[in-house]
Amino acid sequence: MAKVLADLMRSDAFQRWLVSSAVDTLVAEASALLLDLSGGQFDLEYVKGVFHVIDHNEADARRPVKTLSGGETFQASLALALSSQMGALAAAGAAKLDSIFLDAGFGTLDEETLDTVASTLENLAASGSRMVGVITHVGALAERVPVRFRVTRDATSSRIVREAL
Repeated sequence: MAKVLADLMRSDAFQRWLVSSAVDTLVAEASALLLDLSGGQFDLEYVKGVFHVIDHNEADARRPVKTLSGGETFQASLALALSSQMGALAAAGAAKLDSIFLDAGFGTLDEETLDTVASTLENLAASGSRMVGVITHVGALAERVPVRFRVTRDATSSRIVREAL
């Protein structure tokens, strides 16, 4: 037991163990979010430095995340970004992650997945735990955002107008 503890307390081994533990916690929470976002299709896992998904629609097949479609990749990325554990990975004294801006991927989502993503963002906003900004050209998503800033431009200038529901 003493040898195991001594090996773990070596500076390089302890640091690897600490980072590994933090990533495991992040992935566990992100996996639960991804399961919800994907309608129960995917779990996320991280093994030996590589992300995989468990595809429940394919007999729980384990496959690399690079095999996901554009919309599925967006969901996995969103799940990791929205995990409350993301802030825990910051160094001591670092700025707190209270907000996130999403700018890409919405156009790759089918209507049902877009609705799931929008509902997730609405629930997150309602919880008050984070402010999520969405930059989008997808009208169906923009209409569901309670406070919007519409940017328009003409030949000489741009204009920003705040719109609220």
